[in-house]
Amino acid sequence: MTVIVVSNRVARPKADEPVEGGLATALLPAVKNSGAIWVGASGRLLEHSGKDSFAEIQPLGAGALATVDMPRAHYRRFYEGFANSVLWPALHSRADLVRADMEDYASYREINAVMARTLLRLGKPKTPIWVHDYHFMTLGRELRDRGVIQPIGFFLHTPFPSRSVMTSVPQHRELIQAMLAYDLIGFQTDDDVANFSEYLSRELGVAIEGDTCFTNSGATRLATFPIGIDVKAFADRATKAAARPEISRLRASLLGRKLAIGVDRMDYSKGLPNRFRAFDRMLELQPNLRKNVSLLQIAVPTRVQIPSYKQLQVELAGLTGEINGRHADVDWTPIRYLNKAFPQSVLAGFYRMAHVGLVTPFQDGMNLVAKEYVAAQNPLDPGVLVLSEFAGAAKQLDAAVLVNPHDIDGMAQAITYALAMSASERRERWNNMIERLEDSALDVWFSEFTDTLSESLPRLRPASQIAIASPSMTPAALEVGTASSR
Repeated sequence: MTVIVVSNRVARPKADEPVEGGLATALLPAVKNSGAIWVGASGRLLEHSGKDSFAEIQPLGAGALATVDMPRAHYRRFYEGFANSVLWPALHSRADLVRADMEDYASYREINAVMARTLLRLGKPKTPIWVHDYHFMTLGRELRDRGVIQPIGFFLHTPFPSRSVMTSVPQHRELIQAMLAYDLIGFQTDDDVANFSEYLSRELGVAIEGDTCFTNSGATRLATFPIGIDVKAFADRATKAAARPEISRLRASLLGRKLAIGVDRMDYSKGLPNRFRAFDRMLELQPNLRKNVSLLQIAVPTRVQIPSYKQLQVELAGLTGEINGRHADVDWTPIRYLNKAFPQSVLAGFYRMAHVGLVTPFQDGMNLVAKEYVAAQNPLDPGVLVLSEFAGAAKQLDAAVLVNPHDIDGMAQAITYALAMSASERRERWNNMIERLEDSALDVWFSEFTDTLSESLPRLRPASQIAIASPSMTPAALEVGTASSR
């Protein structure tokens, strides 16, 4: 089924460029193979907000990529403001970092309106639309208010927090009511669905039957669709990476020592300071591991204008200097800390070399690095994944060594255990995880969501008229109303 895919960030169809985020990296192969039309921001800004403009439309595998110039007057407030200073911290259960501003919210709504007008200009009146992530929570409503009746789905790549945390967003009721314009809302885990359902029930009084909630404009289905990766493609990439010079240089620099690796965006949700402290604690508790293992931490800078991110960068630099200053010797550095992005072809080789993969976020919707690390391993001699129990991936990859990222001593013990794990146990754990990955690969995720979206009933009336459904607003009543509206 052809579908229009919408996200803020897009991945350019270049063979080997550095990547900074899981969403765009995941969507690229899915869109190329499915023939979808992918619409997102171009990265270029318009000086005059009254004019909407496509930057370019180009082929992308079997489909196409359409990028949009955004108005400068609103985009920074939309992205650095409301999206990443309000929604991102709230969705990751950091209400203490929410910084709300009415002008930022107005810009958020305006960018959603710009994208809605862009989609109307594509001239695809019957094609289902699949909207991605927290940047476009209100896009469905903008489209409904402009008369769009085809199925519109939404997938949240982040977690959805508890009701008490979500209410820290000043506009939470308006946002969630707008989301009910979507026919299908997908989440990474069952816990996220439960949190969203509780919010609907207790804050909005929405009627929910099974996995579907009802308003007088139609039904919205809530479901879990854990995102996957292209397992075979990533495994092939890891195998071929051995010939790359970056991999050879890293291997030579280790001098036979073991390697632990972490790859993350520079974000407070990733738990990086605690990861560094746990590695430090391991070296204190296990003196025999000094000079025998190093941590390679790749932390890609992002949202560098937001104060909380600047503060994190300073903290990590300070921790690195402190830990290395205490433990390092002339021929060994405990933590190798890099602030740069690498192409997937290089990262795959790094993962394959690493004896331990550290994925220890405080909160994460899924975390595809965990899945990439597993896919990259040598089946005969796999490394060990140490994984936060608060990452969405932990729901599937429960054969990893699961840790609480707030427990420094517990993580130190887990890393020690992973480094000493026998080959037979490593293979047993890896076989369990790779089987899970293959069963929920990227193409399965994509097709399951789009197939479910295609089953949606036509909407009864514009989303601006959404009201909470009465107890009699059942699926049967919706069928009758839909038939009479045709």
